[in-house]
Amino acid sequence: MLLQMVSMDLNSASTVVLQVLTQATSQDTALLKPAEEQLKQWETQPGFYSVLLNIFTNHDLDVNVRWLAVLYFKNGIDRYWRRVAPHALSEEEKSTLRAGLITNFNEPINQIATQIAVLIAKVARLDCPRQWPELIPILIESVKVQDDLRQHRALLTFYHVTKTLASKRLAADRKLFSDLASGIYNFACSLWNHHTDTFLHHVSSGNEAAALNSLERTLLSLKGRNVDTDTVFRDKLEKTIILFTKVLLDFLDQHPFSFTPLIQRSLEFSVSYVFTEVGEGVTFERFIVQCMNLIKMIVKNYAYKPSKNFEDSSPETLEAHKIKMAFFTYPTLTEICRRLVSHYFLLTEEELTMWEEDPEGFTVEETGGDSWKYSLRPCTEVLFIDIFHEYNQTLTPVLLEMMQRLQGPTNVEDMNALLIKDAVYNAVGLAAFELFDSVDFDQWFKNQLLPELQVTHNRYKPLRRRVIWLIGQWVSVKFKSDLRPMLYEAICNLLQDQDLVVRIETATTLKLTVDDFEFRTDQFLPYLETMFTLLFQLLQQVTECDTKMHVLHVLSCVIERVNMQIRPYVGCLVQYLPLLWKQSEEHNMLRCAILTTLIHLVQGLGADSKNLYPFLLPVIQLSTDVSQPPHVYLLEDGLELWLVTLENSPCITPELLRIFQNMPPLLEQSSENLRTCFKIINGYIFLSSTEFLQTYAAGLCQSFCELLSDITTEGQVQVLKVVENALKVNPVLGSQMFQPILPCVFRGIIEGERYPVVMSTYLGVMGRVLLQNTSFFSSLLTVMAHKCNQEMDQLLGNMIEMWVDRMDNITQPERRKLSALALLSLLPSDNSVIQDKFCGIINIAVEGLHDVMTEDPETGTHKDCMLMSHLEEPKATEDEEPPTEQDKRKKMLALKDPVHSVSLQQFTYEKLKAQQELLGEQGFQSLMETVDTEIVTQLQEFLQGF
Repeated sequence: MLLQMVSMDLNSASTVVLQVLTQATSQDTALLKPAEEQLKQWETQPGFYSVLLNIFTNHDLDVNVRWLAVLYFKNGIDRYWRRVAPHALSEEEKSTLRAGLITNFNEPINQIATQIAVLIAKVARLDCPRQWPELIPILIESVKVQDDLRQHRALLTFYHVTKTLASKRLAADRKLFSDLASGIYNFACSLWNHHTDTFLHHVSSGNEAAALNSLERTLLSLKGRNVDTDTVFRDKLEKTIILFTKVLLDFLDQHPFSFTPLIQRSLEFSVSYVFTEVGEGVTFERFIVQCMNLIKMIVKNYAYKPSKNFEDSSPETLEAHKIKMAFFTYPTLTEICRRLVSHYFLLTEEELTMWEEDPEGFTVEETGGDSWKYSLRPCTEVLFIDIFHEYNQTLTPVLLEMMQRLQGPTNVEDMNALLIKDAVYNAVGLAAFELFDSVDFDQWFKNQLLPELQVTHNRYKPLRRRVIWLIGQWVSVKFKSDLRPMLYEAICNLLQDQDLVVRIETATTLKLTVDDFEFRTDQFLPYLETMFTLLFQLLQQVTECDTKMHVLHVLSCVIERVNMQIRPYVGCLVQYLPLLWKQSEEHNMLRCAILTTLIHLVQGLGADSKNLYPFLLPVIQLSTDVSQPPHVYLLEDGLELWLVTLENSPCITPELLRIFQNMPPLLEQSSENLRTCFKIINGYIFLSSTEFLQTYAAGLCQSFCELLSDITTEGQVQVLKVVENALKVNPVLGSQMFQPILPCVFRGIIEGERYPVVMSTYLGVMGRVLLQNTSFFSSLLTVMAHKCNQEMDQLLGNMIEMWVDRMDNITQPERRKLSALALLSLLPSDNSVIQDKFCGIINIAVEGLHDVMTEDPETGTHKDCMLMSHLEEPKATEDEEPPTEQDKRKKMLALKDPVHSVSLQQFTYEKLKAQQELLGEQGFQSLMETVDTEIVTQLQEFLQGF
């Protein structure tokens, strides 16, 4: 039965744990094994580490028991101290432990004191200075005390803490350490001076024991001082050197031709320090980076590149080019290439240590967490790419020779050979495009690379990781489609690799592979379940925000490519995302990645995405609420998620309807997201026009009226399309709800709106009202006559005349047919104005017939090509996305839309027949005589058979 630490007082719990620790120090396996098992079970119990602290700080207990308690505590930091770790320690317990660790620096046993100093440093690496600001001040105060033991232990701890903090490699951490070091540098120097003077005094007085004691303190002070000197004292000299090189870089960038006299000397200087023995022992990283940037900028500078026709080049360009060519000889280029690969591309001890201790941090650094301008590895790789591209004819044989030397497997015991091969493979990956014609990659993949991926020895992991990266670089350059199943098999194996860095790199290559235009779903599907499961396990295992984002992007990419075929496998991810969303509250970029994943999930699940609403809708609500600070990061993806949720929703829900309360402030912003906002509004109209319009149309109409007066032409069209869709879906309710906008539309038509695309939309809106809500059109005409102080007939005549005149503004076939139907709907009529405009109406009708009438090859007769029937189902090809729920809604709407359900040919005949019956034969003939004879002939041809 597990010990419930939190339900017992500290002394009682300490007694129980002390007994088990004592058994764990026993030589008797009958006592040892159960004790170790019990301690393993307690590792994740709240309060266990508080008990361990209580035990190892009790100097009256057995040394071996205290030693074991310290070791368990130290191991616990590695496993459970990070906030995102499984079974992580609570913030409250960590706060108590931090305070307890630095209460007394009085450990009498040297070995235990060292372990305590190391574990304090481990906690400092994770928590200092943000969660543990008091650590350094307390250490500094403790070093000043007169008690020899306390002073020594504080110095020992101070040394381990500064050493650990200095080892952190991420840019933000290095900045924090630099700030910290500058604050304690003077103190460390004075400490070293004090103990040096004390040591010399004891030596001169013959006090050997005291002298040794002082010497040890002097050395501890010196170690701290050296760390600080690297980051503060030497930093001043380095900054001066960097300033000079920056002046050169800026000069070259801004005035390339004025720099020409300096090209030769700059190249000689940079290449000698970076690519020969001259620089060994005197260069430092930022200086090397600056020199490489200088070489790169000279190599790539367009001002120094002559035209294909040399005679067209300026004398300044030719002079600079001549200097470059004279410098970059075959021996120089060869040496630069070989040194870049064999020296700068080699993984360093520091990187390999980071790989072991912080694999996710290593991955972030390797993927170029810093800009290439300031970080050495990305900078060397960019320089290699640029030089290889510029001088590929010279350098390709050099690299091919390096490749040739590395054929076959490499001895796992020869770490240097493994690192050399890793570096060469890196170069081959970076130069993939340049090596297209020189490397038979398919054969190399089968004969060399695939076997190397199957070497499972731990020392071979740098090569497993490099090879799968290399394949990712070549997959879109030159990789036969038939080989992809072999690659997918390898990816499945590597996603189960024992090394985390290898698995993360494999995920990256998988993304590049499924992103490639030659990707075939049928080849991928047999591996989908395995890969998705392994990617999900990787997502759960990684703890860093950047890594989780990366794995999420890979999952999103896979979901996007296989679409609905992902459905059987997403259950685990669907359950995990709410937890990840909660954990990522302070990491907006991770939340953006989650939103992207949800977008692809909803698209893949289709109507089944409704099951996600309890999680999905609050996420959309938060992401699109402009009153919430995170919207700055989340809004764009949140709107996209909102849109695809609507498009795939099988029906409206109260919660989905309620989210629209976020829309009015978004419309006020008039931002780049406005287009998506209009798509969302249209999505609601198609989903549930009645409920939506009754709830929100009044406020929406007010927003639209404000927008129309202060928006671009494109924005006006988007607003009018919403009104048009509302009228299409629900003509009666749409007319009522958007009544305040329609006078603006009417006025725009009769005044002859000058922008064709706006005029076309005006006519589309008015066509819907005229054709599908005649009574409302009559009332609108009455209102407009009053506003314009004109007769209704006169206003109607002006509108018809402008409509006919601007018909060419309408380019969409659907709107052209709609116009013909709408104007024909005015017939039959004995109104003199309509009869006066009869010729124009017939012209529009005939134009419309030309647009829509096509010959039926089976019967030889003509038919309206826009007519749709329930039997017609679109034939989707393999490459096409399956129809969304909104696509289905639009299809059902189209079946009822007059544009797709009414034959223009028959409608024209019926209207003319009714007009003939109204006026009589003679009156109708008089009317037809107003129409051009050619138009009448065409009309008769279209109406044959009626």
